[in-house]
Amino acid sequence: MPIEILMPALSPTMTEGNLAKWTVKEGDKIKSGQVIAEIETDKATMEVEAVDEGTIGKIMVAGGTEGVKVNQLIALLLEEGEDKKVLESYKPKAAAAAPAPAAPAAAAASAAPAAAPAAAPTSAPTSAPTSAPTMSPTAAPAAASAPMRHAGERVFASPLAKRIAALEGVDIGGVQGTGPHGRVVKDDVLKAKSSGNTGRSGRVMRNPVEFTKIPNSNMRKVIARRLTESKQQVPHFYLTVECELNRLLDVRKEINFEAESIAGKDKKPAYKTSVNDFMIKAVALALRKVPAANASWYDDATVQYNNIDISVAVAIEGGLITPIVKNAEQKGVIAISSEMKDLAARARTGKLAPEEFQGGGFSISNLGMFGVKNFSAIVNPPQGCILAIGAGEDRAVVRHGQMVIRNIVDVTLSVDHRVVDGAIGAEFLQAFKHYVESPALLLL
Repeated sequence: MPIEILMPALSPTMTEGNLAKWTVKEGDKIKSGQVIAEIETDKATMEVEAVDEGTIGKIMVAGGTEGVKVNQLIALLLEEGEDKKVLESYKPKAAAAAPAPAAPAAAAASAAPAAAPAAAPTSAPTSAPTSAPTMSPTAAPAAASAPMRHAGERVFASPLAKRIAALEGVDIGGVQGTGPHGRVVKDDVLKAKSSGNTGRSGRVMRNPVEFTKIPNSNMRKVIARRLTESKQQVPHFYLTVECELNRLLDVRKEINFEAESIAGKDKKPAYKTSVNDFMIKAVALALRKVPAANASWYDDATVQYNNIDISVAVAIEGGLITPIVKNAEQKGVIAISSEMKDLAARARTGKLAPEEFQGGGFSISNLGMFGVKNFSAIVNPPQGCILAIGAGEDRAVVRHGQMVIRNIVDVTLSVDHRVVDGAIGAEFLQAFKHYVESPALLLL
């Protein structure tokens, strides 16, 4: 019986996304953990791995399709030895309902110091489980084991694991999963069967090890010290505005489509811009217009920078770091995109030179790709400001007396009141909003 590959959820609030492309084709044999597709949300494009092994029997949703619902059938996988003829009479199962968006937990993300910045990560989800039973985003770390489930809780398991459990008489609800995000896979069921644990005892299993101590690295100690100092010594205040993204998303789509057209069907495009690339450019131009916001506090003087260097938060193993896009106002969006991809990649492998992450006059922290609606970041001393960017979402708004739907993002400016006053902060946000909502100005 074919295994259904469903559209995965890449964040707790995701209900649909774009199937950017397939990296496999019908007839290809795939292994568990192999990248088979790229899924795109409004903020990020992530690779997706297969959980089960087999042969791609039929692709149901073509690459490039937009607005694919979570849990929608996108492909069928044939198990080893299974004849392709079964696809002719196969009837898809009733699609599971897409998960309801979860309210984002309150969080304070921030940027840390020059040596180990601690701003909120701009990429790679952390632990959000995916709803699709046969695909998992590579950016999310797989849990070594899932906590014991309680009665009535949903069981995340691959279709093959469920079938084997049914045939072998194993209660899959009592099996500990070792797959991505604690998903139960075939080997988990077979191991439970061989050990005599059918999961039917009804006993609650308690882990004898109550907790695990993770020694604090030097990076985490620096992050903790600097953030504590910032919250205790820096008089924060916060300003929030809503920005309309529709025009910016259209421009981004057109730019990326042009790159794909030039590259051709079987070649990788020379570039692929993200919403965050446009945000960096908008911040840079807003700082050029309102230079008083591009400043730092020192006891003897307030330093106003003549260059516009933007620190952008990136998650790395064991902490966070903020590589710097220097003179960002002088660079095009495509150039910023290429530079950020290079900086982020080298940041995660520890190959940044000190001057590439030490300094900067203004920070950006983006949690939008995690579905976080809005948040307030912690100022990264001695910088005077940090901009927190949330998730874009469709909202009902009034335009010219009519109710319309627009894609809106909340952005919150955290400000050191010793450096920047409320009027300056508001003026900066006004300029930033203008550039975001008039994206053609970002391309000049």
